[in-house]
Amino acid sequence: MRRVRAWMLRVRDLFGGRPAEADFNAELESHLQLHIDDNLRAGMSPAEARRHASITLGGIEGVREAHRDRRRLPLIDVLRRDVRFASRQLRRSPGFAAAAILVLALGMASTVTILAFVDAALLRPLPYQQPTRLVDVTESVKQIPRDNLSYQDYLDWKRMNTVFAAFDAYTGSGFMMNTPSGARPVTAVRVTAGFFRTLGITPAIGRDFRDEEGQPGAAETVVLSHVAWQKYFGGQASILGQTITLDSAPHQVIGILPPQFEFAPAGTAEMWTPITTPRGCEQRRSCHNLYGVARLKDGVSIEAARAELVGIAARLEQQYPDSNRGQGAVVAPLSEVAAGNVRPALLLLLGGVVLLQVIACLNVSSLLLVRTDSRQRELAVRRAIGASRSRLAAQFTVEALVLVISGTALGLVAAWFVVPALVHLIPADLINRMPYLQSMDVSGRLIAGVAGIVTLSTLVLAVTPLVRLSRSDAIFSLAEGSRGSSGRTWRRLGARLVVVELIIAVVLLVGAGLLGRSAYRLMHAELGFEPTGLASIRLAAFGPRFEGHAAAVGLSRTIAEQVGRIPGVTAVGHTSVRPVSFNGNTTWIRIVGQPFNGEHNEVNYRQVSASYFETLKVQQIRGRRFADADDAAHPRVVMINQALQRRYFPNEDPIGQRIGNTGLTPDSIVEVVGVVADLREGGLDDEIWPAVYYPFNQDSDTSMALIVRTAVPPASILPALDSIIRGIDPNIGTMSPTTIEDYIDASPSAYMHRSTAWLVAAFAGAAWALGVIGLYGVLAYLVSQRTREIGVRLALGAERHTVAGMVVREAGKLAVAGVGVGMLLAVGIATLMRALLFSTAPWDAPTLAVVAVVLVCSALAASYVPARRAAAVNPIDALRAE
Repeated sequence: MRRVRAWMLRVRDLFGGRPAEADFNAELESHLQLHIDDNLRAGMSPAEARRHASITLGGIEGVREAHRDRRRLPLIDVLRRDVRFASRQLRRSPGFAAAAILVLALGMASTVTILAFVDAALLRPLPYQQPTRLVDVTESVKQIPRDNLSYQDYLDWKRMNTVFAAFDAYTGSGFMMNTPSGARPVTAVRVTAGFFRTLGITPAIGRDFRDEEGQPGAAETVVLSHVAWQKYFGGQASILGQTITLDSAPHQVIGILPPQFEFAPAGTAEMWTPITTPRGCEQRRSCHNLYGVARLKDGVSIEAARAELVGIAARLEQQYPDSNRGQGAVVAPLSEVAAGNVRPALLLLLGGVVLLQVIACLNVSSLLLVRTDSRQRELAVRRAIGASRSRLAAQFTVEALVLVISGTALGLVAAWFVVPALVHLIPADLINRMPYLQSMDVSGRLIAGVAGIVTLSTLVLAVTPLVRLSRSDAIFSLAEGSRGSSGRTWRRLGARLVVVELIIAVVLLVGAGLLGRSAYRLMHAELGFEPTGLASIRLAAFGPRFEGHAAAVGLSRTIAEQVGRIPGVTAVGHTSVRPVSFNGNTTWIRIVGQPFNGEHNEVNYRQVSASYFETLKVQQIRGRRFADADDAAHPRVVMINQALQRRYFPNEDPIGQRIGNTGLTPDSIVEVVGVVADLREGGLDDEIWPAVYYPFNQDSDTSMALIVRTAVPPASILPALDSIIRGIDPNIGTMSPTTIEDYIDASPSAYMHRSTAWLVAAFAGAAWALGVIGLYGVLAYLVSQRTREIGVRLALGAERHTVAGMVVREAGKLAVAGVGVGMLLAVGIATLMRALLFSTAPWDAPTLAVVAVVLVCSALAASYVPARRAAAVNPIDALRAE
């Protein structure tokens, strides 16, 4: 009990135990008084009696210190005193403290913000059982590195492989769900029966799919996401076992997924159904619409799995040379696929904020150098009375820690507001593909990252004054003449820090310039049509009323007629896939009369209305456009784009040529009647693929994207579009109404290039500002340290413009050194990030020239005030002050 009480007293004293201190002082005072009383009885005077009593006890303060050392933890006690001293020092220099803390907060806020995104997208383990054993499995062809699996190939791969403990497939889809108010679109994914078991996911309520529910002819079932359960059914458990109608087919609800479940490759799917009977083209081996996910067996590496599947793909190519020609296999960690295309951009941004954090630390280091010089006399006195270098080093480390923690706290508060704001800026369609960003939290990895930054920043800031201290001598620091020596030391260290800051600023500015130029060129890429004034809405119709080719054609004509009556509408067309969306929905073509060796001539496949190209204002190059009379009763025709003409008809007129499928079956033969300008079907940064356009009246579907050209602001007619289409039949579902300009602006390629450019530009702007401020600080302090020298120069007849030029030349030397080295480094780094640039070379001359001019001019501008101050020095006052 005595030991416990002693430790409790130590803890109480350590954290401000004033009562214990007061008790000891009272006890010490009583012992002192007893000795005084004895001395008084011995005939001493009161003053002498007290002095002898103090000597007998060994000195009052000494006894108190010994008592403190026994009762406290000495190291922590010293640390507490150092923190108090550092805090007092900062309060005495509020300008320095505010500048240093704000600079560190800027760097920390930026770094933590990007770290949070990197952690959520790239570092956080997937929320499945043993996620590192999960792999993404797809096919590959020359044109598409990650190509969809065909259903027939999937079945063979699953049967023939020996490396997977489980292998399942999924495909993105969508349903029209019947509701009392009509059809409602819901996002959905069709999966093979063992999908959730492969991931290691168990529904929160109910069950997942049984194996027999994935067999042809099985009853249709559905598992709901937690969001869909709450959104459509009010979170009522009674929905289990009930039937809902999806695409006019009844589906029994068998389970509800956990609230935290996410599967990024499928976006934020609301409903999950089993793949039972293959739909449509899925019965053909040449139809590719699935993605695979597998769990590796214990002891099997990704490389081994990839090698085996490549071998299986080669055997299938021999067995099915027509459909599987040139098809390989791809096996990659599921985590890489889940991160999608954001990985390169996030890594680039992470590199940018690391550089910004470095430049922030360097800037504060410059401030610390100035402050250390101003404290030379204080430090010399402390050295002279016995303070060791290690003791001073500890004090500097604590001061640096106080600065860094203060800046970190302010930066974390800023990041707390910035992170959700950036998430809200991401377009809805894009954020749906990145569900991991909607559940970002403070993880141990993020805390470790912040702790690492704090540690490194503290070390950098602590070393700076120590380097300065190691170059000075305590005795000489007390002398009046030491200012020149300290000035030269600071000049060397400060100049080097500024050069490093300028190098980093150049790298970030060049990166921002290249990304900005790339984003501008991307947003102004040739589209092949006029996007201004276009509105669009997707629609899908299911049910007996819309079955058959004639019903689909009739529906499209009815919609075009009624939409055309909206005031301001000048043209109406529709397509199976919106432009500027993706290169996909392809078909294989063969040219009648040309040599053929079984190759796959893969081209984009689109179904369009007769008025589609006119609505988009696509240029007609050759032949004619589709007419409404191009229907099932007339010969089948197609139109092609220039890319297809260049590849397959390079030296001949394509008009009148005939194309078909790889087997040239009679029902596939069509005649080319027109050539249109290259219409950008893929993303803004994708190449333009050959495309073939089929007239809707000959090749119809009940799912389409309506495109409307208006003479009024297109956004104003979107509500009318939805109302008219739903008015034709409430079972027609509508989705994603938008203007084409907004659709392009929010596309993944546009958003990624634009946002990356803006964020790097923000980092570059901060780095530029900090670099210029650092240069100004170096020059200003240089002038203050060389005041006596300048005074002597002026007294000996030097011209004032010569003195000013000396300062400007100093700035020029630092700027040239920083810009020169920075340019070389920037070009090298830009070469590594080439994949993020669109039609922009890493050594883009205009960008490099602008950055060089901006930084050199900024350096000269930063030197103006110090140069003017140097030229205004009064020689008499300068010499008198010295």
